[in-house]
Amino acid sequence: MATFRRNKKTEPPSVSLESVDRSRLPNHVAIIMDGNGRWAKSRGLPRIEGHRQGANSVEEALTACGELGIPYLTLYCFSHENWKRPKEELDFLMGLLKTYLKGQTKRLIDNGIRLAVIGRRDGLSNDVIEVMDQAIERCKHGTKQTLVLAINYGGRQEIVDAVKAIASDIVSGKLRSQDIGEDTISDHLYTVGIPDPDLLIRTSGELRISNFLLWQISYSEIWITQKAWPEFGKPELYEAVAEYVRRDRRFGGLS
Repeated sequence: MATFRRNKKTEPPSVSLESVDRSRLPNHVAIIMDGNGRWAKSRGLPRIEGHRQGANSVEEALTACGELGIPYLTLYCFSHENWKRPKEELDFLMGLLKTYLKGQTKRLIDNGIRLAVIGRRDGLSNDVIEVMDQAIERCKHGTKQTLVLAINYGGRQEIVDAVKAIASDIVSGKLRSQDIGEDTISDHLYTVGIPDPDLLIRTSGELRISNFLLWQISYSEIWITQKAWPEFGKPELYEAVAEYVRRDRRFGGLS
């Protein structure tokens, strides 16, 4: 099995499990994994080394969610806009994805983790799609956690695809326009069957959504850390969850 090693020893979480009100834990955490390239550049390393180190943080976040009992984790792995990057970096990212899926599928199965992938398949090579499908099939019986990887994903593109699917259903007579509501749109998104994120985390201090889950995060709590993704670990995820638990979620109403 391929393994990824952190470049430094993981610090113990500053927030203990005992101090977190488990009755208020998020059901779904989504993370915009940002800062790999800048982390590498600040250390005089090639950008691809930042992506390599970032793979360790995937394991940290997944493990922390498992320890806390958070059933859904969505990671923004590769955006629709990332195709603008140099070919060398794109080839490395696709290779890293295949290495991760091949190397970690058994671990996911052993820990009862179901795997899902959201995003467009157009543009992905056949070998990447084959590895993805094999991993999804092998992990389909997981019931403890669901790991969602957003690959070749864009929020606007997802909504466009949903509108096209709804229009097709109207033309075919499966759906009437007057019956369209929020649930109709949700049921035609890539994330159908997956609850909306309660907590959205972004690393590297950027203050933007970057075309990620635009429909689904309408009422998500947002937590931003200055740390780049390769520096993100269990302590940071615990801190984000502890902050989430302290917030008063009103959904437009009153406390």
